[in-house]
Amino acid sequence: MKNRIYDTILTPYEKEMDREKPWDIYPRPQMKRDSYLSLNGLWDFAIKESPKLTAEYGEKILVPFPPESYLSGIERRVPKNSYLLYRRFFTLPEDFIKNSLLLHFGAVDQECEVYINGRKAGVNKGGYIPFSFDITNLVVNGENEISVIARDTLSKKYTYGKQKDKRGGMWYTPVSGIWQSVWLESLPEKPILSIKVEPDLKKVKITVKTEAEKKRLTLKSDGSIYEFTEDSIVIEPAGARNWSPEDPYLYDFALETESDRIESYFALRTLEIKEIDGRERMCLNGEPYFFSGLLDQGYFPDGIFLPATPKGYEDDILAAKRLGFNMLRKHIKIEPMVFYHLCDKLGMVVFQDMVNNSSYSFILDTALPTVGFKKAHGTLRHRDKETRDIFLSEMEKTAALLYNTPSVCLYTIFNEGWGQFLPDEAYRKLRLIDSSRFIDATSGWFYGKESDLDSRHIYFKTPSINKPNGRPFYLSEFGGFSLRIDGHLFGEKNYGYSIYRDKESFTEAVYDLYVNGTAELIKAGLSATVYTQLTDVEDETNGLITYDRKVVKIDEKKMRAANNALYSEHKRVTKR
Repeated sequence: MKNRIYDTILTPYEKEMDREKPWDIYPRPQMKRDSYLSLNGLWDFAIKESPKLTAEYGEKILVPFPPESYLSGIERRVPKNSYLLYRRFFTLPEDFIKNSLLLHFGAVDQECEVYINGRKAGVNKGGYIPFSFDITNLVVNGENEISVIARDTLSKKYTYGKQKDKRGGMWYTPVSGIWQSVWLESLPEKPILSIKVEPDLKKVKITVKTEAEKKRLTLKSDGSIYEFTEDSIVIEPAGARNWSPEDPYLYDFALETESDRIESYFALRTLEIKEIDGRERMCLNGEPYFFSGLLDQGYFPDGIFLPATPKGYEDDILAAKRLGFNMLRKHIKIEPMVFYHLCDKLGMVVFQDMVNNSSYSFILDTALPTVGFKKAHGTLRHRDKETRDIFLSEMEKTAALLYNTPSVCLYTIFNEGWGQFLPDEAYRKLRLIDSSRFIDATSGWFYGKESDLDSRHIYFKTPSINKPNGRPFYLSEFGGFSLRIDGHLFGEKNYGYSIYRDKESFTEAVYDLYVNGTAELIKAGLSATVYTQLTDVEDETNGLITYDRKVVKIDEKKMRAANNALYSEHKRVTKR
């Protein structure tokens, strides 16, 4: 009998999942090479008190799902300080290795050691960023053994987001070990190591990191060929078409050298802040644009951190668009790159949060600020240098990972003071890394001096702008109204603001909040909103959609009308 975490509710994608080859999709859409071997599927698995590799596993786990999840086949919590042992065997296809062989992990939470045929391949710490090891000299002809020793102590030194050992309320079931795809890739001599895409409205600069001298880029839209030997090239497509949620146009291209070839894409779009009608406004492609979004936490009841198939992400994005939204605030979680590709392709702006580390205090970080005590953290909290350095390092890795992604338009550094320290310094550091996107240094409260936006969380009352600071006003969280739908609940507990009993009253409350409250702020400088939230998450029943993705709780036509009221008012005020 398993120690069940909860009475599992399942998404529609669970039945569609290929259990022999789960998540068998190329994991890196913007640098796709004709070399890919998925290692997802059933692995030998054990939870042990010792990190010693063993021949006795006793269980099977379905990778890439974490052991806490229903989809993994394990579905139980991992005792604190335990070690997760994974093992599987693989045989490389004939002539798979060209020159070198890389082993990729999308994410492993929180620390891991990786072995090939009993020899160490490498170590990684941190649970959200992809990593890889060169295992060329560790593999043999015929069968190979891969072993992973993972451990998740929920150490506050590393980024952990909304995972908590004692879940409940706004804190959720933690995940451990492998939770994204594991795959192999063969590289040729002098491979293309990376590309950097820097667009504007008419052209794009593409910088290529490779030792190869001759490069050829073929633009698939019109077959144009660009040959170059420098590190970078500027391309100006004929009849430039700009990316937006209304027209998410992507320029596909192939990049070749004498030995290597990748496929990728770029989009032409710009982000800036301009003074419009006496107010600072957020602009997309040179024009004032209103970003109406939903808080998107990326949790699923059967896979926790991962949907059963990528369609789970696609349907979330399309559902948000049907409801009239053009943006998702990806809240304190970094998704597989497939998610961001879908946002690029389908036309959904992403406001991306950095993942917090360090300690959290309900009194200091939530309760007091909610009732008005919002003095800046400054240097008073989170002084540990190692913890700070880890956060800044993860912030830098996140920005590098998502740099080429056109849908990502804003970064949030600190949310509600969680782990916040020296926000002005963090802002300046991120601005040096990426000057092309909006940066919300302090979302909610504890404002510093440097940030692109006046970002506030307003719950329990009609949103208003008191003491405007001249920046575009960003209502980065509001709403949170709760409606429970029987048969689609995670458990008996309920967490949300303003409880409603039926779809009609819930819909009217949300509609009124938008049309008779929020829209009035646009004239005063409101440029973006984030309603809490896209779906229910565990105890939280404040989503517009149930946790299992089976019921849309709000009247779709009325929600679209509410969003259209914002867009129309913004257009009127900015005279577009």
